[in-house]
Amino acid sequence: MIPFMRWFTAMRRNRNETFRFRKRYALDTRVFGLPGSEGDNLKISIACVGKIKEKFYRDAVSEYEKRLNRYCRLEFLEVADEKTPEGAGEALEEQIKEKEARRLLEKIREDAFVCTLEIEGKRLTSEGFAGWMEGLAVKGTSHIVFIIGGSLGLHASVRRRADMALSFSDMTFPHQLMRVILVEQLYRAFRIMQGAPYHK
Repeated sequence: MIPFMRWFTAMRRNRNETFRFRKRYALDTRVFGLPGSEGDNLKISIACVGKIKEKFYRDAVSEYEKRLNRYCRLEFLEVADEKTPEGAGEALEEQIKEKEARRLLEKIREDAFVCTLEIEGKRLTSEGFAGWMEGLAVKGTSHIVFIIGGSLGLHASVRRRADMALSFSDMTFPHQLMRVILVEQLYRAFRIMQGAPYHK
């Protein structure tokens, strides 16, 4: 009897927390592909420079990609990166970023909502991130593109195209690792909306 009461109490607490979160952010799970909803209407693209070389990064991204398939249509838009010579000057680095920028912008549809990942961007908690995504969907956004730059960062032309800049930290992370962090936070956001125990 005791194990059942613990389970019942946990389930009731989980439902209450889910209700409070959805009330706070005006959540409507029908706009997302949550279990029991009307379908996966949201498309998420992750545009990034270069390919992931390390297997452990690829494995991590692949795992979260499989999990996210329950909630959205996820795709990766990889563009070729430019080699940066050792001791490259500021002018050459700017040229490299501009070349990568042109490749990124060619991948982005005009009707997509674009969010760049950069240190100077807006900070959100995981709950706030989930609420922000829901807010976009409620406004009719059906396609979100997250852009991760290369080792030199993003060119100004990409930042101008962005509808929002998002920052995960003041620290600098390898751009390949940022893909793992982003897909994990996307998965966490959907689990928060669902009221699932993944987020603590």
